[in-house]
Amino acid sequence: MKHTDIKELFVKTADFVNKEVTVCGWVRTWRDSKSVSFIELNDGTCLSNLQLVIEKGAFKESVLKSALVVGAALQVVGTLISSERNVCELTVKNINVLGGCPQDYPLQKKHHTLEFLRTIPHLRPRTRYFEAVLAVRSRLAFAIHKYFQEHGYKYVHTPIITGSDCEGAGEMFRVTTQPWDAKVKDEAAYYADDFFGAKAGLTVSGQLEGEVAAMGLGKIYTFGPTFRAEHSNTTRHAAEFWQIEPEVCFCDLHDIIEIAEDFIKSIIKDVVENCPAELAFFNERIEKGLSEKLNHVLESDFAKITYTEAVKVLKASGKDFKYPVEWGSDLQTEHERYLTEEYFKKPVFVTDYPADIKAFYMKQNSDGKTVAATDLLVPGIGEIIGCSEREADLDKLKAAMLKRNMPLESYTEYLDTRKYGSVPHSGFGLGFERIIMYITGVQNIRDTLLYPRTVGSL
Repeated sequence: MKHTDIKELFVKTADFVNKEVTVCGWVRTWRDSKSVSFIELNDGTCLSNLQLVIEKGAFKESVLKSALVVGAALQVVGTLISSERNVCELTVKNINVLGGCPQDYPLQKKHHTLEFLRTIPHLRPRTRYFEAVLAVRSRLAFAIHKYFQEHGYKYVHTPIITGSDCEGAGEMFRVTTQPWDAKVKDEAAYYADDFFGAKAGLTVSGQLEGEVAAMGLGKIYTFGPTFRAEHSNTTRHAAEFWQIEPEVCFCDLHDIIEIAEDFIKSIIKDVVENCPAELAFFNERIEKGLSEKLNHVLESDFAKITYTEAVKVLKASGKDFKYPVEWGSDLQTEHERYLTEEYFKKPVFVTDYPADIKAFYMKQNSDGKTVAATDLLVPGIGEIIGCSEREADLDKLKAAMLKRNMPLESYTEYLDTRKYGSVPHSGFGLGFERIIMYITGVQNIRDTLLYPRTVGSL
């Protein structure tokens, strides 16, 4: 049905004033007086509601009764008028109720807790909060593609179903067509009868296949769903999330750090410029000072510190950390937040981590203890990017895999990239939902996804 988006009425008000327009949307709120009723209508195209002004005497009581209901879907014809308070309003001539809404509609109140909204994920996109989150998510995805496309990267689609565990942590979801009570003599027989004739799982990362593509295309990026059967019931972990993973040939760790910083600043700048209403909403409702934080990131040079130096800083901080800091142990969120929020007061790259706490594919440094890896830590979140130069030496890569008891035969194709014309190359992984959290101030990853998948919750 032909209609005008509410966003267009606010953006090009002068073009529509004193003209008849048709709008569609859902009733967010309404109020009544003796002779006039007011409806706040929203169609999802912008955060602002369009106020409808209804002269009660011009409509049948039955029409008003079905239209003056929170959640009802309406098609409305009227004349747009300027409004000093609301920018514009619609004086209604005709109302068509497209979808009625009963009184048990859960979103009757203006404000609901996020915990309550998680119980109704199918309805929460109708709230202003999630309208803003999903608008930023959409724009951010566009900004990510825009950055890579403008910088000469090719977008590749890596498999979602795979036989290799990129991180080597064994936290993959198994994919199978076998019945739950399959009668087999051993594991080999079980997989022999399965769809692929081998053990398969949902990907935890597209990196390994991304490296394969980069070896022919030079610069690539992936952007797709990844899955981890990780029992981390925290505000930062989900079992299904989206990840951005560029891979760049002829690129060392210092080069990829420069790329990562430029990338982060570019996509934040894009959202700041194109989602001002949404960020103003988050600044007011979710994180006071959000605008200043984002502008500070855009204006700052990110700090750099080695893991060894970071451990020294943490030990000398005098802080009573829940998890003691020792060289060789992974940094916890409390450590990361101290470095970013109190010590540097800006994003920081921590480089050269101990080899034993990082993945097998990372380039081994000459000290024999650390690898050419870095994590980008940001205030309020901690790690959002994991980055490294990849090990290009075939023998060193094999040795790292054997040390972790990884079956080399399962990675033959990956090893061939080092056997045939190996080159220095680097890449990083950015959790899409984590950067959404950072840009919006949203504190729980469950509130950045349409349908969050977490431990015990489907």
